[in-house]
Amino acid sequence: MRLIDVHTHIQFAAFTEDWVEVIKRSLAVDTWLINSGTQKNTSKKAVDIAERYAEGVYPHTKRFGVGVYATVGLHPIHTGKSFHDLQELGDSGEGKIAARGEEFDYDYYRGLARHPKVVAIGECGLDFAVCIRKDGEEQYSVGEIEEIKEKQKAVFIRQIELAGELKKPIIVHCRDAYPELIKILKDSRKTLPDNPGVIHFFSGNEEEAGELLEMGFCFSFGGIITFAERYAGLVRLIPLEKILLETDAPYVTPAPFRGKRNEPAYLIYVAQKIAEIKKEEVEEVGRITTETAVRLFNLF
Repeated sequence: MRLIDVHTHIQFAAFTEDWVEVIKRSLAVDTWLINSGTQKNTSKKAVDIAERYAEGVYPHTKRFGVGVYATVGLHPIHTGKSFHDLQELGDSGEGKIAARGEEFDYDYYRGLARHPKVVAIGECGLDFAVCIRKDGEEQYSVGEIEEIKEKQKAVFIRQIELAGELKKPIIVHCRDAYPELIKILKDSRKTLPDNPGVIHFFSGNEEEAGELLEMGFCFSFGGIITFAERYAGLVRLIPLEKILLETDAPYVTPAPFRGKRNEPAYLIYVAQKIAEIKKEEVEEVGRITTETAVRLFNLF
């Protein structure tokens, strides 16, 4: 049974020492993967890794294929000042410090996205949670918050335009911003292809899911569904033909590996949980989600 991890980050610093072995373990269990870029350096590294896996017959599967792909894009939290994520960017020598934002360079990302192993633009979108401290208080002034939100929107729209130009789907990240996100996507319907992309790690409500389904989007679910019951209703609501599998590695490790670093070889546990919720055979979940991923990302 082939599975496809449509959203992972093996190019992140968390895998610096062993990313080759991590990919080897994934391919050994017939799980292909798509490394998702989050800014210039992680997008470039995702492409560099994908390029190393050329077409051929893998000894462990006896199948023809390519196995490792990439997406390129600017994550909304990287459009402005944000905390330095050690798992993503590594230790700068000063620990977890605030990182400066990146200006979206359309031509740079277009150049990366023309690579034949790049299958989508993203992850891109909106993340208004960056405006709120862990204690629930706003950490910026009203004016600063508005500036942060407007910049995220502008960068997201530019990446939608890039996807439209190159006729590639988008990988969408969204936290605490679904009404604004849906408005932008509705306004951009003529720009995006008929199969516009994936809502990664969907955390909205059923009404928002319905609006996104009506626009043609798929939804990717990861390890959180194996231990957080609130996602079961969404999984039941969304047709299996619109569901994709992800790990979001190194984050959100599924049961029974919680507390450890996540990796694509654990994707089977996500497939098993979806099968349980949907009351389907896991082989059927694997077949349908793989067919959807192949069709959406034009993998053959």
